[in-house]
Amino acid sequence: MVWIPVFAVLVAFAVPWPLWGVDLVVVGLPVWVWWHVGWLVLCTLLFARFVGSGAWERGMGIDPIASGAEADPTAANGGDPP
Repeated sequence: MVWIPVFAVLVAFAVPWPLWGVDLVVVGLPVWVWWHVGWLVLCTLLFARFVGSGAWERGMGIDPIASGAEADPTAANGGDPP
């Protein structure tokens, strides 16, 4: 259940509301572009934790143990068996 508010915050702040009307440029790009770059990195890291925690399988109604998912989120998954 902890993932629902996490994803709600990600959606709410996907638009750079605090930067509305800011014309600041950093390293040649508007600061709102850097907001999006940082936001995409944050979303990637959180989604990796979400999948690694087994929440994806539980949400899809799949038993993570029966499907062969590793308990260790850092373990490399090889995808579908050959």
